[in-house]
Amino acid sequence: MSEKITAKTPWIKSAGDLPVTLDYFKGSMYDRVKYIVEKYPKNIAFDFMGKSTTYAQMDEEIIKCAKALKTIGVRQNDRVTIALPNCPQAIYFFYAVNLVGGVASMIHPLSAEKEIEFYLNESESVTAITLDQFYDKFDRIRENTKVVNIIIASVKDALSKPIRAGYMLTEGRKIKKIPKDAPVIRWREFMKLSKACFYNYRVDRDDNDPAVILYSGGTTGTSKGIVLSNRNFNATSQQIVGVNPMFRVGDKMLAAMPLFHGFGLGVCVHAMLANGGRCILIPRFTAASYAKQIIRYRCNFIAGVPTLYEALLRLPTMEGADLSCLKGVFSGGDSLSVELKKKFDKFLYDHKAVIQVREGYGATETVTACCLTPPNMFKEGSIGIPLPDNYIKIVEPGTDRELPYGEEGEILLAGPSIMMEYMNHPEETAQTLRHHEDGLTWVYTGDLGMMDDEGFVYFKGRAKRMIIASGYNVYPAHLENILDAHEAVQMSCVIGVPDPYRMQKIKAFVKLNEGFAPDETTKRSILVYCRKNIAKYSMPYDIEFREELPKTLVGKVAYRVLEEEELKKINEAEKSDSV
Repeated sequence: MSEKITAKTPWIKSAGDLPVTLDYFKGSMYDRVKYIVEKYPKNIAFDFMGKSTTYAQMDEEIIKCAKALKTIGVRQNDRVTIALPNCPQAIYFFYAVNLVGGVASMIHPLSAEKEIEFYLNESESVTAITLDQFYDKFDRIRENTKVVNIIIASVKDALSKPIRAGYMLTEGRKIKKIPKDAPVIRWREFMKLSKACFYNYRVDRDDNDPAVILYSGGTTGTSKGIVLSNRNFNATSQQIVGVNPMFRVGDKMLAAMPLFHGFGLGVCVHAMLANGGRCILIPRFTAASYAKQIIRYRCNFIAGVPTLYEALLRLPTMEGADLSCLKGVFSGGDSLSVELKKKFDKFLYDHKAVIQVREGYGATETVTACCLTPPNMFKEGSIGIPLPDNYIKIVEPGTDRELPYGEEGEILLAGPSIMMEYMNHPEETAQTLRHHEDGLTWVYTGDLGMMDDEGFVYFKGRAKRMIIASGYNVYPAHLENILDAHEAVQMSCVIGVPDPYRMQKIKAFVKLNEGFAPDETTKRSILVYCRKNIAKYSMPYDIEFREELPKTLVGKVAYRVLEEEELKKINEAEKSDSV
């Protein structure tokens, strides 16, 4: 490796005989999947609630869907909103939008009405698809948007007959019936519209054309639409397989991470379908459903956020499970504490797996992971090394001044997966995407970290989440790692609370392990432990026990919710004092 931190990591030296530079596919995401369809038409592309679909069958449905989209007037560059869980209709619709030259705006179907309205208007979507159970939300805000057509899918339409009957007697009964005269197109009628389109439904797209809009989390401000190209996704899919030389055509990936998230769409679905893998689609993101499908399908790869792995440790259904089938376990989307990694690695070993959890790091601005722990190298606390053709450098925050190895600064990312722009936000795009003298365009992540002299990167925390207490910089992730190592603590979240003297004071929220009481004795024990392991200026002034910590839609701990709760308490206390 050269002396420059910006040098891309030489996977050829650190991870066997993998290539340093990949030969990237030229064309759209659909083109890449079609290439696999032609090679392996009879292979299974995905499984959904017990029903398998081959690549050839999937492609047939995608083409029908594309023709139907053309029939209802979707044209090149039109934005189309997809608000679906991980189900077959979502797969067909996503690639069909790509095939007709549209741009897929991916949103969570559980979003609140006002959020859906914001997403539809921000993307200027002309068409949207959602499930029957979410119809009311779309109906109530529809007149405030430019949406012309709403397509309503149903889980039952994707099920085999025996399972459909059971579904209609259980879950299906809970879904409110949509009025017969509702101004929507139901999935089956929509697909029949393909018969009215005889030709010219396909639009040739370049790999640099826009293809997908994902949205930033919105936990630290207004959510922004992140515009990503065909190349961004295709490059990510090739990089993911490139750093997993154990991957084979037909290998099974448990696709539980949601499609509105880069991790779910980029790694669990497109990386598999673009390389001949098999997706096990999980429509409802719970630890119980996740565990059941791992065992049932003997999955080869699983991906998830740390809170999911923490939950798997406690599931009785995992007792005695044989996980020797696993080739890769990936953690991303949030910091994986050193303690949780140790616990889950032991869990894997105890269940006959011969691998460890591999932590990754990325941002929606780069689709998903751009940094991953190699399969045969591990450093405690590290999030790995850059994927092939990706670059990471550490700079003095907000500048282009590169810092030496071992020094902490802002993490910058460059490579073939970086976004095109923030939709409708040119100023923020200019602040985040900056062209440097080295000829590369860099994403300023706002995250803090360092790099060692072997190219391993260490995530220290999000700059926006950093707590400043009495002039000292305090990183919540560091304190959470320490708290999580205490025998009583199952999970923790640390926040900064406004303080007139210290600027911010530190408060910890803790979910306890079974067998520990949420009382003063337990609190004292944790505080005594903290005093031995945490600097005085970083000490929590209080620990609050919670039965559950709030989560975001993708399962991260929602620290922002806890911050807002504390701020509300302070405001209410000030009001009562002034009365």
